This record gives sequence, structure tokens and C-alpha cells, in this order.
Amino acid sequence: MSVINWQWLLVISSSLIFFFLSPLAKTTDEFFKATHKNKAPNTLMLTGSLIISWIFAKSITIAANLGLSYGLVGGVAYAGYYLSFAVAGVVLYKIRVNGKYESIHHFLISKFGKSAMTIFSLLIAFRLFNEVWSNTMVIGSYFGETGSSNYYWAIVVFTFLTLSYAVKGGLSSSIFTDVIQMVLFGILLCIILWNIFSVEDFNVSNVLQSGTWSFDLGLNLFFAAIIQSFSYPFHDPVLTDRAFISSPKVTRKSFLWASVLGALCIILFSIIGVFAKEQGFSGQAAVQVGKFFGVLVLLVINFIMITSAASTLDSTFSSFSKLLVLDLGAKNSLTFGRAVMIAVAILGTLPVFLDAEILSATTISGTMVIGLTPVFIFWKKDVPKMSFFLSVITGVIFGFLLVFKSFPTSLIFTTGKYADLLWVNIWGISSCIILYLIPSWIKK
Repeated sequence: MSVINWQWLLVISSSLIFFFLSPLAKTTDEFFKATHKNKAPNTLMLTGSLIISWIFAKSITIAANLGLSYGLVGGVAYAGYYLSFAVAGVVLYKIRVNGKYESIHHFLISKFGKSAMTIFSLLIAFRLFNEVWSNTMVIGSYFGETGSSNYYWAIVVFTFLTLSYAVKGGLSSSIFTDVIQMVLFGILLCIILWNIFSVEDFNVSNVLQSGTWSFDLGLNLFFAAIIQSFSYPFHDPVLTDRAFISSPKVTRKSFLWASVLGALCIILFSIIGVFAKEQGFSGQAAVQVGKFFGVLVLLVINFIMITSAASTLDSTFSSFSKLLVLDLGAKNSLTFGRAVMIAVAILGTLPVFLDAEILSATTISGTMVIGLTPVFIFWKKDVPKMSFFLSVITGVIFGFLLVFKSFPTSLIFTTGKYADLLWVNIWGISSCIILYLIPSWIKK
């Protein structure tokens, strides 16, 4: 049996198993808040769900490729984004306990009004919309060349199968399957690393000495990731939805553990790229390493991509449904919630059949949401409503300056790839914070 046929078997069989094992949501609390027998997810379940919902197919592909380009520094740089969990865990804990807010939307409406909540909802709706096609395209690429019939069929079938169990249980299904997917990810990653370190002349010292700790060889990205971690998590409902379903203490503990363990998973996966660099490979690191070890390891790598993409996709469907039904106050019913999932699955898949440049134009980048930093970090500070709009709009402007490469090079003080990303974020976040605070200074 060919590799492609094995992959089809893995996709279909794993999805069917998840469908039959997933709990059937019979109440809106089960569907939107993941309660099971009136109990919220515990620390272990929530931590596993957080990690695997962020270790999506696109991110581990990037982690491996950064390992190939920059060695261990590349993996550590990308792992910097996992500071987001710690930041969100601490801030949202305080928002719940000290502020008595029940959701991010509750906080935004109370402090900045409905217009602010509408703008925020548009940002996260775009984010969720992007999550659908960006992950399914990675899956499609493992079945055929971009634009081939195999590529499109894989995307359509994978999306449908994931949707089927997401519709069955909502967020309950998502968290339940996340735990299974996290265990699978751990086992499969161990198999890959075992094979890599079994190769003669490749050991831990090769990994530790594989990169140069300089700005132009990875540290630009590392510091940009750290800076973005103070805004990035708040525009990701897949992450923030999980901050309001368990008790505040369980939530904070889960987020802090997810920050450490998630970063570790990314660094370990980047070793695939480090190995590829040592072997002189080029192209997609994970694919090349899979081919080097043969069919079995290639299938293991592909299965990691499948499980990680599925975990992100079912979480995306759940979050979009919750956004419309609970956060924006649409019809609160299971039927409507499930209908929203089906709609976003269809609409989120359509861009796959469009031009790649159109996809890039619809992406909300991490830089575009840096304006959320003072909104959440200084959540307790009394500021006029105008502060929200000044900060958020400024962040979007800096995001566009980066996208269209219009940022003045005289304000970039390091060299190499990602230098523009780092300095646009440094100047951008500084501007956002100042503009956020100015209205309160004038008020005084």
C-alpha cells in the first residue's frame, strides 16, 4: 500500500474514532463551555487542550523549518510565542478574580463600550476564519501538489470529518479529543526523536551547537515573539475561551504549565530541522527527514500533522460558534450553534480554491493586534474609551506598514531576516502604549 493510501487510512480511521468517542452535547453548557456531568475540565485536561490547540500543523512545520534555517536558535525563537500562555493566564486570572468579568467581551463592553467589542470581534472572526484554511492547506500539501485533485480532496474530506465530531459535542468534543491528540503527539514525537538520535554522529551536542545566538540568525524573531506575546494571546479565542470554563486557579495553573510544556514541544520538534540541517537537506524539513528514515517515520510525521491540524480545526469551529452565540448574543441554541460550525467550515474552506495572494491579504498578523497590549496589560487603569481605539488602530497601521514593507529602514537597528518584524513591533508597541495613555493624561 502506498504512503498516500496509508495517510488516507490514518485520516479517516482517526476521525471516525474521535467521532464515536466524542461526547454528545445535550445542553448549551456542554456545547459552549465544555462542562461534563456539571464539572468543568480539570488542570490536566485544560493544559493538554491548550498545548495541542496551539501546536497546529502550520506551527510545527514552521518550527522544523526554523530549525533547518537557524539551528536550535530557530526553535527557541519560535517557542518564544508560548510566553503568550503565561501572560494570558495571569492577566485573565486577574480580570476574572479582581475585575469580576465573565468573559473578554464582558470586560470590553463594560470598559470601552459596544463599538470596541465590535472591532475586537471582527479581529478575532478574521483570525478564526484564517485558522480554517491555513491548517487544512498544510494537510492538503501532504496528499498532493498545491492545486492537484488529491490536494483539494484531502482538504475537503479532512474538514468534513473534523467538522462531524465538532458538531456532535462542541467545545466538549474539542477538549476531549485534544487530550487524546496531545498523548498521540507526545508518543509520535518520541518515536521521531528516537530515530534521529539513533543516527551515528548525531547527538545532543550537535543540537546545542547548531545555531549562532545573534540577531541576524534567529534572535530578531525571538525578541519579536516575546514582545508580541503581550498582545497575541488576546486575539486568539481558541486560547481565551479556555480561560473562562474552569475555576480561576485551575485556569491559571493550566496556562502556566502550557507555557512551559508548549515551548518545550516546539523546541523538541525543531530538532527535526536541526537534523535536516546537519544532513544538508533543503526544502520542507519535516518531509525531508521523514523520507530519509523511510515510510514508517514519514507516516508518523504526517500523522502528527493530521492530529495537530484536527485539534486546531475543531477548536476553531467551537470558538466561532461561541463567538456568535454567547459573546455576540445570537440565538442561544444547540441547533444554531451547530449551524454556525457548518457555515464557518464551508466559508473557511472556500479561500483554499482562490489565489494565494488573496489569502495573504486576508491574514490578520500578530503585529496588527499589538494595540491590544495596553488594553489588557493595563486593564485596571481608568482610561477614556478613546484609548482603546487609538491603541488598536495604531497597531493595525503598524501591521500594514510591515505587510507592505513601508516601514522606514532608518528605524531598524539590527540586520538579517525578521529585523523589520522586530523593530516594527518595538516602535509600534511603544506608540500604542503612549497613545493609550495620552487621553488619561489630558483628562487630568
